[in-house]
Amino acid sequence: MRTRKLGGAGPEISVTGYGAWQAGGAHWGEPVPDDDVIAAIQAAIDSGQTWIDTAEVYGQGRSEELVGRAIAGRRDDVLVFTKVAPDDEGSGIRPDEIRSAIQRSLRRLGTDHVDLYQVHWPDERIPVEETWGAMAELVGEGLTRRIGVSNFDRALVERCLPIHPVASVQNELSLLCQDDTSELLPWLAGQGIGYLAYSPLASGLLTGRIAAGETFAEDDWRRDEFTPDRLADAVPRVERLAAIAERLELTTADLALAWVLHQPGLTGAICGTLSAANARRNSAAGGIELDPAVVAEAGELFTSGAGRPA
Repeated sequence: MRTRKLGGAGPEISVTGYGAWQAGGAHWGEPVPDDDVIAAIQAAIDSGQTWIDTAEVYGQGRSEELVGRAIAGRRDDVLVFTKVAPDDEGSGIRPDEIRSAIQRSLRRLGTDHVDLYQVHWPDERIPVEETWGAMAELVGEGLTRRIGVSNFDRALVERCLPIHPVASVQNELSLLCQDDTSELLPWLAGQGIGYLAYSPLASGLLTGRIAAGETFAEDDWRRDEFTPDRLADAVPRVERLAAIAERLELTTADLALAWVLHQPGLTGAICGTLSAANARRNSAAGGIELDPAVVAEAGELFTSGAGRPA
């Protein structure tokens, strides 16, 4: 497992980390048993992943509670990242709301601090400077070691920097969502800001296990996201990716994840799974080395033709 520094002054972290969105159960169909979730988290740690990313809104705190149970007695073995969200879904990102939110998250996680506390997404009703100033106070009080942002663009990050360093930006990045690779990633690298990619496998679409006519349960958020038109465009591209993976003796998922990890400026990728076996495979993918020609070939599959898939 390779490691990279999270930002200019951050810790070394594994290039893949455990993503606990699915662990919350909400929006992913029928929740899996708690013991299975805990086993997946512990398998990720045991196989070399040094950090876990969760959030207060994942299952309305259930994800944080399960993470807390999984790391009980081994807090020093792993870094814990979590997030606070605007009040349309979360606690809110006004100063008093942020303070209350982190205290509740710490109780659910069973720890006295988190290693990275992130604004889950911006709230245009609240000046980002107000939110970021409150986040900075949490660092001074030792409730979090670092602060970061998620679903932010460059302009918002620039407004935060005069107030307190931004340790990391967490945005979506995959073969199907390459928007940040050309401009934001290089700029962040120049600023010494880390980048954590979420949905590196496009919520399963890049595993090669979703067919063009796939249907999802009514309580699975992908039911609306993976429209017939989107699948009709994306699945043939994934099939061509699978052919490249077979040539390299890799799985389709391994190649898609390795492609993300080879993007310049990227620190790590958030890999969500409820399977211990898949958690171990995600760890192994963190050691895959790709030839630059393969990186370019795979990337071109999803940018050529009629533009990037929707």
